[in-house]
Amino acid sequence: MIVTIVAVDKLREPYVCAGCELYTQRLSRYYSMGIVEVRPARGTSAISEEGKAILDRVDRDAVLWALDRVGTSLSSTGLAAKLTKAERSGTGGLTLAIGGALGLHASVLRRAQFVWSLSDLTLLHEMARLVVLEQLYRAAKINHREPYHR
Repeated sequence: MIVTIVAVDKLREPYVCAGCELYTQRLSRYYSMGIVEVRPARGTSAISEEGKAILDRVDRDAVLWALDRVGTSLSSTGLAAKLTKAERSGTGGLTLAIGGALGLHASVLRRAQFVWSLSDLTLLHEMARLVVLEQLYRAAKINHREPYHR
């Protein structure tokens, strides 16, 4: 399965870059991974512009998960089951959308088949990307019955 993360803005903190590279590399054993960074917009229509830029990069038949703190929380095993369901959907692709400082536009949330909340806390988009990658790796390990998850 192809897993693509479409995220607003680029990573800046070296420790986050290193962590994202580590988990992207680890995940590549299980999935074809792609990261697409969308330029953050400015002004009164910024969130709308970012939403359009995100949706322009989502394949028409891809399963889309949006990251939003008002979404549904999952346990690690719940995420593993949801990931298996996405794999078996027949589309061949899963895209995860991570918003910027303003969050995600309503159009992205409407297009998403699932809205996932990592936490009730507000996270920097950089940290959210790192947590998503680590949790996807954990879920892949669970699904392959390999040690890592505790």
